[in-house]
Amino acid sequence: MIYLKLFYEFFKTGLFAIGGGLATLPFLNQMALKTGWFTETDIANMIAISESTPGPIGVNMATYAGFTTGGILGAIVATLGLVMPSLIIIIIISKILTKFKDSRNVKNVFYGLRPASTALIAAAGYSVFIKSVITLEKFIDSGHFIDIINLKALILGVILFFAMKKFKLHPICFIIISAFAGIILKF
Repeated sequence: MIYLKLFYEFFKTGLFAIGGGLATLPFLNQMALKTGWFTETDIANMIAISESTPGPIGVNMATYAGFTTGGILGAIVATLGLVMPSLIIIIIISKILTKFKDSRNVKNVFYGLRPASTALIAAAGYSVFIKSVITLEKFIDSGHFIDIINLKALILGVILFFAMKKFKLHPICFIIISAFAGIILKF
């Protein structure tokens, strides 16, 4: 039963997370609340692992979530659930698009999907920022307002942001630097 539910939930995510990757994050947050399969901390870990492993982020996140929920079979089922809508839609569109490739309406549909994809990715970025930088638990424990912000994470994020703009290194370099900073600074 868990495998059918995993497939169904990730099929819905794959069907509506236009843009894939981080655009799946709002759906994962909703899934976490609805099913209890994973926590917000698990989602943050999914993002970290998915960003630092080869392959599409959304697929990596589905595989990780499926594995934590249902083992190896859960990973396979969740991944298939996520990619199946894309496969079906691509096959259908490829058959139809050749007939309507010059249609103004088809072009307008694709232009309309771009802002939706951008909004989903921006919402995911905001969510990751809040989970990485805001530490309510520490604030509640200490009562000091300054403890609401994880200063180490904020400073590392700002440094990496500007370093990525200045130094045109491969993204894996920044992931490795971040991993070592996490070990040294003990986030």
